[in-house]
Amino acid sequence: MILLFDADSLIFAACCKQRDEYDDSPYYTDIEDAVAKYEEHFMKIINDISELYPVDEVYTFNGSRGNFRKMLTKKYKANRKSQPKPPLLDDMHEYVHTQWCGIKGYGVETDDMVARYWKNLSDEIGRDSVMIVSIDKDYRQFPCLLYNYHPNHREVVNISPEEALYNFYAQMIIGDAADNVNYFRGKGKSFAQKYYSDCNTKYQYTRRLYELFQKEYKGKAREKYVECYNLLKLRTE
Repeated sequence: MILLFDADSLIFAACCKQRDEYDDSPYYTDIEDAVAKYEEHFMKIINDISELYPVDEVYTFNGSRGNFRKMLTKKYKANRKSQPKPPLLDDMHEYVHTQWCGIKGYGVETDDMVARYWKNLSDEIGRDSVMIVSIDKDYRQFPCLLYNYHPNHREVVNISPEEALYNFYAQMIIGDAADNVNYFRGKGKSFAQKYYSDCNTKYQYTRRLYELFQKEYKGKAREKYVECYNLLKLRTE
């Protein structure tokens, strides 16, 4: 099994510490503390997977720069601008790039780099020989093996082509609060499930979704549809 590890979230978490006092900083200031936390959790995740599958190779991805989506709309991830940045975050990304051969992209997100490798490897050696390791739900738009390492889950999800198709088109309606993407306020999982109840093919999903955009945005339906699609669709090329 080849593992594609999206390390961005784990690196951010490694920079954070528990507060001993209320006014303590929530972040480490000594790089060795952050490195130790990262490596401990990283190796535990790999070891947990190794108990389920023979792991042949691990590719680590982190710290991509210049996300093209921010040029599509100023609203993309605008909700994160006020969030403080851990002081060791850049140093930790550099550490993973250097010590763990972390792979990064330019003009895209780390998710896109993982998606690209997943598509190429799946085509070459089969999708059952490649596993994405991440807590990010965006990867559920692919018919892949996905290991969610969140402490409340720690499970392998085997996503079928039918589930992947639904997951993406449902997200186009539901949006992504973490990235400030929401084109249909008030419409959530229950609405999407009911709205797509008679859809089975990509054409059917596309047609039904575009009808919703037309109802919501009238003459700007195509513009908003394309914008939403490009914000949420991970790049595999």
